[in-house]
Amino acid sequence: MRHDNSVFHDLLKRIPWTVFERLVEEHQADKHVRRLSTKSQLIALLYGQLAGAVSPREIVGSLESHSARLYHLGARPVSRSTFADANGLRPSAVFAELFTQMLARAGRGLKRAVGEAVYLIDGSSLPLSGAGSQWARFSDQACGAKMHVVYDANAERPIYAAVTPANVNDITAAKEMPIEAGATYVFDLGYYDFGWWAKLDAAGCRIVSRLKSHTKLTVSAEQAANEDAGILFDRIGLLPQRQAKSRRNPMNRPVREIGERIETGKVLRIFSNDLTAPAEEIAALYKRRWAIELFFPWVKQTLKIRHFLGNSENAVRIQVAVALIAYLLLQMAKADQATIISPLAFARLVRTNLMHRKRIDRLLKPRHSPPGNPGQMSLQW
Repeated sequence: MRHDNSVFHDLLKRIPWTVFERLVEEHQADKHVRRLSTKSQLIALLYGQLAGAVSPREIVGSLESHSARLYHLGARPVSRSTFADANGLRPSAVFAELFTQMLARAGRGLKRAVGEAVYLIDGSSLPLSGAGSQWARFSDQACGAKMHVVYDANAERPIYAAVTPANVNDITAAKEMPIEAGATYVFDLGYYDFGWWAKLDAAGCRIVSRLKSHTKLTVSAEQAANEDAGILFDRIGLLPQRQAKSRRNPMNRPVREIGERIETGKVLRIFSNDLTAPAEEIAALYKRRWAIELFFPWVKQTLKIRHFLGNSENAVRIQVAVALIAYLLLQMAKADQATIISPLAFARLVRTNLMHRKRIDRLLKPRHSPPGNPGQMSLQW
């Protein structure tokens, strides 16, 4: 009889294990480790993400029930205390760099011309509480972290993620993000900094954002506007010479302001440094922000970054990195089959069949029973 690996085993085959082993060696993650290797830690964390486990006890107990199959995964059962120690102490860079390496490999087949990349930037809060969360406490009553993401709108996946305390401003985190020359960056008012805009502009990037109500544009030209498409005005001009009283604005070349009326009747002042593209195209790019707005709740609800296995900064960084690895594994596996179109439906079927011996491209099909022996009596109930 043909042997089928479990769905979990099939997913794990998409991890570049030689790269992971090199990262473990570089960061000495397994130095002085006797019980739980970093590989077993990663497998346990991925199991928790894909199975929907919300606590270390649930992950440990579930893996114990499947201990006979862990050998084929290259992992071992874990104890709760050892697992907690590993999440608190193992270097989070191993998992973050594995995610980066997997992204690079996944993107090799995605060929695009310079200027076609559209990156969405946003952040989302991650509530924390309890012992170990002091690093993220910013008042007597409030404690939390924030995940900052650059999302590739065309590939439908994050390409960069960072975790900070929740009181770190979005623009502060954005200044640490890598910039791809010539790409389009779309973001909202949380990234309102003329100096950062000037840096993107100098790299040849197209910027699409919004202007605040108090920012007045010195208009030098009015362009025709298509009111039938909701475009009320299309202007070219200069931003104020200073962003604040003591700071000169380095974004001193002509920019563009497009007024769009949305369904609610509100008029958005859309900003861009692209002076030639149709106003409808710029407005459509700003609307693509919804993709990252939908990404955050999908990850929080389908994967597990609303309930953290540990509250220390290291444990939170590890769990976020592993959640993004799980997201990437699901996306890669979904692309390898054509039966299930919905990402949410696919993730739910993977969860239901995670430790079953099935092929990922046959999640909706029952396993075939071995052919019956015609010489053997069968009983009908």
